Amino acid sequence: MGWLQKLIETYDLCAGAEQFALNPLPPISHTPKQAHIEIVIDEHGNFQRSHILQKEQTLIAATEASAGRTSTAKRPHPLCDKIQYVAADYPNYGGAKPSLYAEYSEQLTAWCASPFAHPKAQAVLDYVRRGTVVADLVKAQILYLDSNGILVTQWPTDVPKPDIFRLLPAAKFDQGDAFIRWEVKISDDPALTTVAHYRAGNGTNPMMVAGDPGLQSAWIRFNASLMEVKGLCMASGEADVALASNHPKGLRRPGDGAKLISANDVSGFTFRGRFTDKTGDQACTIGYEASQKVHLALRWLISGRRQAYSNGDQVVVSWSVGGQEIPDPFADPFTLFGFIGGPTVTAYEGDVGQSYAQALKRKIEGYRSRLPLSASIIVMALDSATKGRLSITFYREFGGAEFLERIESWHERFAWHQNFSEKMKGSKRRFIDRKFFGAPAPRDIANAAYGLGVIERDERLRKATIERLLPCLVDGQPMPRDIVEATFRRVIHRVGMTVWDWEKTLGIACALFRGYEHQQNRGNYAMALECERNTRDYLFGRLLAYAERIEERALSLAKEERDTHAAKLMQRFADRPSSTWRQIEMLLGPSKSRVRSRSPGYLYQLEQQIDQIFIKFQGDDFTDDRKLTAEFLLGYHCQRAKLNQRKPVANAPKTPDASNEDETP
Repeated sequence: MGWLQKLIETYDLCAGAEQFALNPLPPISHTPKQAHIEIVIDEHGNFQRSHILQKEQTLIAATEASAGRTSTAKRPHPLCDKIQYVAADYPNYGGAKPSLYAEYSEQLTAWCASPFAHPKAQAVLDYVRRGTVVADLVKAQILYLDSNGILVTQWPTDVPKPDIFRLLPAAKFDQGDAFIRWEVKISDDPALTTVAHYRAGNGTNPMMVAGDPGLQSAWIRFNASLMEVKGLCMASGEADVALASNHPKGLRRPGDGAKLISANDVSGFTFRGRFTDKTGDQACTIGYEASQKVHLALRWLISGRRQAYSNGDQVVVSWSVGGQEIPDPFADPFTLFGFIGGPTVTAYEGDVGQSYAQALKRKIEGYRSRLPLSASIIVMALDSATKGRLSITFYREFGGAEFLERIESWHERFAWHQNFSEKMKGSKRRFIDRKFFGAPAPRDIANAAYGLGVIERDERLRKATIERLLPCLVDGQPMPRDIVEATFRRVIHRVGMTVWDWEKTLGIACALFRGYEHQQNRGNYAMALECERNTRDYLFGRLLAYAERIEERALSLAKEERDTHAAKLMQRFADRPSSTWRQIEMLLGPSKSRVRSRSPGYLYQLEQQIDQIFIKFQGDDFTDDRKLTAEFLLGYHCQRAKLNQRKPVANAPKTPDASNEDETP
């Protein structure tokens, strides 16, 4: 039960920590809910005002049963709840749902009659006993009645809808579903300072609402006094503690019904023949406080602005048990380290790989200086096959130094030039270029391997790909070859892709092949043009870049916009490079003539450099028509980028009619 113990430890170390003041861990016996209406009363339970809330998460007191209740369960929350619970007059206005005021009032009365009573809880009880909740909200124009004095269930389509109709679900609309939270004004109340602090936008967690620790503590102690079943907690190791019988849900998002711990086998099938009861208590017992800490900490890590990757029902979360900042395994270097711009990004030559490695090391050292070597790092993946059951699909524990080494290794081995062009919001044609060095994020690898359209239609494929990439990232396991090959095949099917998608996929394909070859101990490719490399696939990639450059220059001179023959024949070139190159050379004839007429010196240089590439082929490498590997993309990518640079040309032949002689390959 290591994951249980680590989450309990996380809660104990991070609850109340100053660095999480803007997003604190909630107390036990509380759960977040989306409130729709706030009712303000005074200390004597007199109604003052009310207003609509705009989708605010509110931390409310909850029992073990109410925190996991379903739509059919009559389990009231102790203080804040829906109108059908808190309003005694709800049936008087034709409420479509059964009134549960009696259950709500009974529980709140028991709290206020106990030694753990609190003035604010008593004020709420005094107010709801008057039975005017719906009437007051109607007068305040929060709820609406029809001509017969019945709560409206449908609103005319030709009339602007009130706020309450926009907030509640349109299907089976019932104003009795509106969730109420309370604001109690008490003279000289210390909590008022916290409320003002929150409303001024100064950082108090909106889930805390009233921000009254005394009220929270009173409920926690009262709730604990009601628990009679005690025993051994197998998560914390404590004996004679109150045991949990119903574990919380809503871990991944509000409304999530899947539970991580559940043993409600009402048929008795699961435990038949092994234990004398069917509750599961003889199989495993977990203390109520331990269960609360585990689920509150996990929910906080997933949804509370911690590091979590979500893909539908799949969630991967990574964290330091002590609350220290760690690099997000799912982030790309642009987001994580800010590796952007600068001369090394566009050069594709020189010591760019060394510069990147040094910059990466400095960034990792920054994390290492803030992260103790003894720190415990957890990477955990959750997913659900059904709506009711949540499972742990991946779990790893690391020491601080080991985790940082794994992250550094991933970003160093799979680093390459990346070009992530993003479409500007509200624009059909304008894009923002994000050029940077580094390893692609797992979500981008999945998109590159199978295509965004396929991934979006098949959520299971994305999940399976992410699960396969996780061990590669955090365990250092080899990259699956089929993913490398799938990305390579998508790149060479260039004609069927947009320019922006192809550029991004090209960088990812190069990164995957470079890292895969490094893992297989088959060489280390530089992140720059290697003019001395004479491997067959690399040289063919460079040739294709030259052919593309010549035709692009010719098209520019003619002011034409179309794909080059090199782009159209890329797939065939990868399958049969030698024979396809002869075809490309013949198709380049008109382009060469056009470039020669305008920039003969430029074309001369290109042809001279092409000849230098031919010289590097060994034996029968050029005439060998075997398929190319993804290595040819590395040569193509680097050579193309080098050709696209502009700088003065030294010792280039001069001709009287030459133009643009300052261009260089």
